[in-house]
Amino acid sequence: MDLRYLSEWVGRSQTIADCITPFASNALTATLNRDDPAYVDQTPLPPLWHWLHFLPIHKLEDAGYDGHAALGEFLPPVPLPRRMWAGSRLSWMAPMRIGRTLLKVSTIVSVDHKKGRSGDLVFVTVRHQVFDGDVQGIEEEHDIVYRAPADPSEPVPVPPQAPDSGVFSRVISPDPVLLFRYSALTFNGHRIHYDQPFCTTTEGYPGLVVHGPLLATLMLDLLRREMPQARVTAFDFRAVSPVFDTHDFSVHGQPNNDGTVELWICRHDGALAMTATATIEDT
Repeated sequence: MDLRYLSEWVGRSQTIADCITPFASNALTATLNRDDPAYVDQTPLPPLWHWLHFLPIHKLEDAGYDGHAALGEFLPPVPLPRRMWAGSRLSWMAPMRIGRTLLKVSTIVSVDHKKGRSGDLVFVTVRHQVFDGDVQGIEEEHDIVYRAPADPSEPVPVPPQAPDSGVFSRVISPDPVLLFRYSALTFNGHRIHYDQPFCTTTEGYPGLVVHGPLLATLMLDLLRREMPQARVTAFDFRAVSPVFDTHDFSVHGQPNNDGTVELWICRHDGALAMTATATIEDT
């Protein structure tokens, strides 16, 4: 498969402005069963909650077979149907506040085609920068991986086991209502998160797939619950294996002595699903 033409998308950029209203933050608070005071104008957005904003809108007729927007405008037209949020690296430099009109500038940094054990893989890295006027508050590098359809004859890769230590943890029941709410809040039409027959019949998954960014949000949510005085200044996370709605999973945290906290997601079978490092400072 010759995918060298995809390199033409490197350097492509788009800018989205959004007035940050409090509804999305209050709705996510309810979805995560938090007891936060009501979010109002001038309240800083918690880390990762900017993902509720700057959402690209496309007509329903422009969606692909999987519910995602068709590619080829901003994101390159990768001819591989399975798309996954593989991880991100984020930094927070200044608070981004509700009630302000913010600007997000997104730029495609790289497009890499590789051959994996399961076939062709394409990795796309996008840089996102969020500004309030001339002040940059957030910098993010977002890794997306595209892969070929599942081959039922191929064995399922065995993920590594999650650590059995950790200072704090929380068990999450990923019922379909949680996944539906998060899909709605992020305008994510990907059918793997709410269409169970599509997941099992078309994609070959055992159940609904829990969103990668939801897992990342739950890791920082645990940190906020256990260390409420800590301010997150950087966060790196990487997806390792998928999580499905068929079983509970657990979120774990381990503070270090160097101002970082190791966080991870453990599946019901002990497999590592996501790993992350948060850099914090006291407020």
